[in-house]
Amino acid sequence: MNRMVQTAVFIVVTAVVAVAVYLKFDLIYRGGPVMVPIVMCSIFSLTLMAERLLFFLFLHMGHDAEQFFNQMRKAIEARQWQQAEQLALSWPGPLGRIVRVGLSLRESTAKEIDESMEQTAHEELPAVERHMRWLSTLAQVSTLLGLLGTVTGLVRAFQIIQTKASGGSPVNPGDLAGGVWEALITTVAGLTVAIPTILAYNYFAGRINEVQFQMEKAAGLISGWRHLKS
Repeated sequence: MNRMVQTAVFIVVTAVVAVAVYLKFDLIYRGGPVMVPIVMCSIFSLTLMAERLLFFLFLHMGHDAEQFFNQMRKAIEARQWQQAEQLALSWPGPLGRIVRVGLSLRESTAKEIDESMEQTAHEELPAVERHMRWLSTLAQVSTLLGLLGTVTGLVRAFQIIQTKASGGSPVNPGDLAGGVWEALITTVAGLTVAIPTILAYNYFAGRINEVQFQMEKAAGLISGWRHLKS
């Protein structure tokens, strides 16, 4: 419930900020009302990208995965369990937790170790994949909102043409400028939000695959030793 309240508050605050930006900046105002949800998408996207970036920096900063696996392999082969546990504690995030689970069950059967580490991996994955669906959705929605703004801008321009023509007045280029402005600004704004979001999504997807590979490698390291022992 607390998370739902926090999300609702964040959405309301974002909407207020988006409206304020829309009213304050003339260029954004010329894009029409569609610019409000586009600005909201940009705020959402920047917030989620910052959160994911900090998450993966925390996982990898100052840590060498290959060195960790080499040291862990040597400790397991030498039966130096205390050293192996210290190594697992020194590595943050899902990888360290999976290794600790496997080490804590080292006297169990190979099947029990495999099942426990697999269960731990399933429990850890949601935190690693958090917000990825939203980033993908925001990229698509931003593009569609830009297209919507293009259409509404053109509709506005043609409405002016119809109004002028029905009144017998000549249509000047300046009469159409507002609609053309709206069409172009919303298109640019939508793409400006969507392109970095797509790039960020693909970058984080690569980091997720890397974490999954590391978890599988860690599970295989401990499980392989137990299978050999049995």
